[in-house]
Amino acid sequence: MRRSPIEVIKTLMNYGIMVPITQSIDFDTATVVGEELGITIKAEAQPEPEVEEVEEEAPKTLRQRIMANEKPDALVLRPPIVTVLGHVDHGKTTLLDAIRETRVVDDEAGGITQHIGAYQVERQGRKITFLDTPGHAAFTAMRARGAMVTDIAVLVVAADDGVMPQTQEAIAHARAAQVPILVALNKIDKANANPERAKQELADNGLLIEEYGGDVMCVLVSAKLRRGIDDVLESILLVADIDPLMANPNGKCIGTVIESRLDKTRGPMATLLVQNGTLHVSDSIVSGEIPGKIRAMYDDKGRPITEALPATPVVVLGLSDVPPAGETFSVEADERTARAIAAERQAQKRTETAAAAPRTMSLDTIFAQAKAGRIKELNLILKADVQGSIEPIVQSLEKLGDEKLHVKILHQAAGNITESDVMLAVASNAIILGFSVNVEPTAQRMAETEGVDIRIYDIIYKLIEDIQKALTGLLEPVYQEVVVGHATVRTVFHISKVGKIAGCYVTDGEIIRNSMARLKRNGAVIHQDRVSSLKRYQEDATEVKTGFECGINLSNFSDFAEGDIIETYKKERVS
Repeated sequence: MRRSPIEVIKTLMNYGIMVPITQSIDFDTATVVGEELGITIKAEAQPEPEVEEVEEEAPKTLRQRIMANEKPDALVLRPPIVTVLGHVDHGKTTLLDAIRETRVVDDEAGGITQHIGAYQVERQGRKITFLDTPGHAAFTAMRARGAMVTDIAVLVVAADDGVMPQTQEAIAHARAAQVPILVALNKIDKANANPERAKQELADNGLLIEEYGGDVMCVLVSAKLRRGIDDVLESILLVADIDPLMANPNGKCIGTVIESRLDKTRGPMATLLVQNGTLHVSDSIVSGEIPGKIRAMYDDKGRPITEALPATPVVVLGLSDVPPAGETFSVEADERTARAIAAERQAQKRTETAAAAPRTMSLDTIFAQAKAGRIKELNLILKADVQGSIEPIVQSLEKLGDEKLHVKILHQAAGNITESDVMLAVASNAIILGFSVNVEPTAQRMAETEGVDIRIYDIIYKLIEDIQKALTGLLEPVYQEVVVGHATVRTVFHISKVGKIAGCYVTDGEIIRNSMARLKRNGAVIHQDRVSSLKRYQEDATEVKTGFECGINLSNFSDFAEGDIIETYKKERVS
């Protein structure tokens, strides 16, 4: 351009663009600089690249990705993975209880399944893996995750209750996961059971059973009386045979974390579902950003085992931390490789978090926003017994509030409430919520000293309900004025040491001592005050009703005139 680089940089600075001399700039910026310097900028003619039309593929499930990487001749049949879905209290856990001949539901707080479990049963020499997903309304995310790792969804519908909101959600989750659905019509032993109505409601929701001309199998069961259980298992195996389920036990071991928790004596424990390959004791694995080496492995009955084939749920020890439920895991060549992969993922996450972190606001900015009512948060620290409980609680809490007042979860983790949690609460004015956990004695003492509020729950409904109430209490109240009464000034008395007193007649409502009042003269409000004293003759009165005379004195006003109207009112909070 026959111009000094300094001139170009000055021109860019005038437009707010701070760049070094070696910086490349785009064509549009170059055009602006050229116009400023009186030079015409032309773009070089570029040949148009040939664009191949590629159809976007739908995201593949983990099962599809595994199958794509395995040779067909290496695949063998594996047990079907079955998820039990349905509305709360429709009998999902009782059905599994009947299948496994155990008593799980009695141990659950409030009779509601609180977190996922994985179990295996045998029928006709073939194994079936069950995932017991909670039917609680707040556990939608967990139920969705259960449907995504499954091959068959068993939809439990109570014959006396029919299709309920969570039943519709379960149908949607199973369809999103593209898994076949088997309907178990439960509670047929009840006097008010109406299976035909339930079948019709299923048809109304797009789930057409076989006797209605559809392709969905429907089995009548009574989980309580152990009736129809064999039919359910046979139907599951029939559905599994329609599309044979395959895996390579000798391939790369990949699977999903079903549940995880922190045990006081054993450390991090995780329930893993193997989906391909074989998991062995002493294998080095990595789940997300957490590496580990399997020190011990137990089956669903708590017996120690040395290996787990595809579709087998196992509890493992040896992870360095508690992995998030729903995270995938893979077996690596050795422990060093697993740690390197985990470290790389941790570094990547830190980079992404730093890039997405909002700018730090100054005190002035925060104060200005708070004063303007644009920022108001309820800070929470959440501790739960297992990682799988955290996700649905967080999702439910984040839905509470509005743009003026919302929940901010500062920290969430599995394990008991510790001193560090209390210190964080003190520093951030937060409330600590515990779900099925204990408070360590030192943390309890510190909380009492510092005035930190710790709340422990074992049923999710109560937790969400209490936070909703807290949010309602924190919202700025809205008040409306309610007129209580009117009094007309008929004469003005001069009393020494007191001043002027308005002799009034109450025309409507009532006049109450200490109530707010406004003085109107010729229809205009000339003063607003409070009724400081109210007398009937020589006696003090707390209230004077319609049709009676009284003496009224206002706190900071004495210039009464005959014909003035004193209007008393109160402010009521709008719910």
